[in-house]
Amino acid sequence: MTLRDEQLALLKNGDIIDVLVVGGGINGAVSAASLAARGPKVALIDRGDFAGFTSSNSSNLAWGGIKYLETWEFGLVWKLCRSRNHLLRHLPSQVKELRFFVAHEKQFRYPLWFLMSGALFYWFMGLFFTRAPRWLTKKTINADEPVVATDQLDGGFEYSDAYLPDNDARFTWSFIKSAIKNGCRTANYVESIGATFDEAADDGRGLWTARLQDLRSGEVFSVVTKSIINAAGPMVDAHNTMLGMTGAHRHVFSKGIHLIVPRVTNSKRVLTFFADDGRLFFVIPMGHRTCVGTTDTRVDDPDAAVTDDDRAFVLSNINKRLRLAKPLSVDDVISERCGVRPLAVKANNNGTSSDWFALSRKHEIEVDSRRRHVSIFGGKLTDCVNVGEEIAALKNVLGLTFTTPKTRWYGEPGDDVKAAFVARARTLIEKHHAVATIDGEDIPERLWRRYNSDGDAMLDEIERDPRALQPVVPGGPDLRCEARFAGRNEMVVTVMDYLRRRTKLALTVGTAEVATSPALHELCQLLFGADADARRDEFLRTAPLLVQANEHAAPPPVALAG
Repeated sequence: MTLRDEQLALLKNGDIIDVLVVGGGINGAVSAASLAARGPKVALIDRGDFAGFTSSNSSNLAWGGIKYLETWEFGLVWKLCRSRNHLLRHLPSQVKELRFFVAHEKQFRYPLWFLMSGALFYWFMGLFFTRAPRWLTKKTINADEPVVATDQLDGGFEYSDAYLPDNDARFTWSFIKSAIKNGCRTANYVESIGATFDEAADDGRGLWTARLQDLRSGEVFSVVTKSIINAAGPMVDAHNTMLGMTGAHRHVFSKGIHLIVPRVTNSKRVLTFFADDGRLFFVIPMGHRTCVGTTDTRVDDPDAAVTDDDRAFVLSNINKRLRLAKPLSVDDVISERCGVRPLAVKANNNGTSSDWFALSRKHEIEVDSRRRHVSIFGGKLTDCVNVGEEIAALKNVLGLTFTTPKTRWYGEPGDDVKAAFVARARTLIEKHHAVATIDGEDIPERLWRRYNSDGDAMLDEIERDPRALQPVVPGGPDLRCEARFAGRNEMVVTVMDYLRRRTKLALTVGTAEVATSPALHELCQLLFGADADARRDEFLRTAPLLVQANEHAAPPPVALAG
């Protein structure tokens, strides 16, 4: 029986739960983790895989929102900077400080001194938690970042923010894992297909009966819950409509896309430019690849796709601003990310084009106390801990009773636990005379960041079998022991769950490359055991569609200038 099977059995056991969280993106994950740690009976479902939509398509940045200074949202920036600092302090392996190298073009709408002043003010807003900003001359840029074309520049500046060394989906999974450890009943590929509220039940406090469908088996079943949290991301509005809920907010959608290409610079910084339309544009390190984007395009449908115009925009901007031996083309694109940001607006706000870029990116939490229903609109990954705390603060509205959690509902074990883990990992690597790095990263540190103490199971496997230290897919950084662990402990249902959301293999290697790799069969065996052939065949049936939609064959390396 898989972990998902066990969780589904708990979900269907018939007892009344306290909270049903609909949506396994970052908002749903932190809501479930925060509540489960405090004692209530919590259930979390997602109609697809966890972090399968917006929460797997961000820029992987946990930043304080420097660009919101331009729209005078000082309160939001203050809050996001504090949230970023909090993540850096309490999740030091998963969230790391990173330097942003900003190029300033001549004739830009703001002079360089003004933007540098903004960077200093941003540092102040962050209470000087990160390294100080630095002024950049053209000479400095040419020396430090020779890949940057400086013909149209008059200088730049450098400042600090934070990023996720793994990815956003993996970060989201860490909170879901925490929720499960605290008793949350959790299942992916389970859809909410309707719910009714009985006001007379539970001594007049009311109960919801939610109808759920296991999309893998087709089975429909019901769950009785005291309250519902709608954390369905871009689908919040649709789910509220289905339940007959109305309120003061709704969503408008902004599409953001990224292209993953061969590494264009050995720099560990984020190269930051102002694109042709004046907005921030990033060149983000991703191991042996580079992630370029993002766009900000108004769309009406959350099921958005990358278009030829999107690709042309991103490639045109990167080619104008980097000094490459050969301009990047569509043939150089390894993979693509496309997601929509759900932006919270008042229900009567149409989000017209004139105010589109000024729309706030802050979240809104809306409560129907009579029916014990909560909707979470908008939000940012950086602010996730605040969302979890704000949901917990609604305990009276939701009719919950809390116990005192033994530990904080987020965070990493102490330095002594990490030191013991890393030391044991290094000893095993030396014992097997194995390479201690992969994709330029220290393996013990990487295993700790991704799994913390759960990684002890992988160290046990490495001790038994040195092959566990081998890459599971050639050209990727993920080890055989990680794939086996994910299959047993991370609710991987499909091959793409693993390639795209538990790891970055679909991004950095490419779906087409994996689909044609001799390693695919062994990967499926490690993930699915006896079901390996069926899951591999399912993946191969869908792989051509995935490649056609947003993947490309791996191109040759990009030639760097200089």
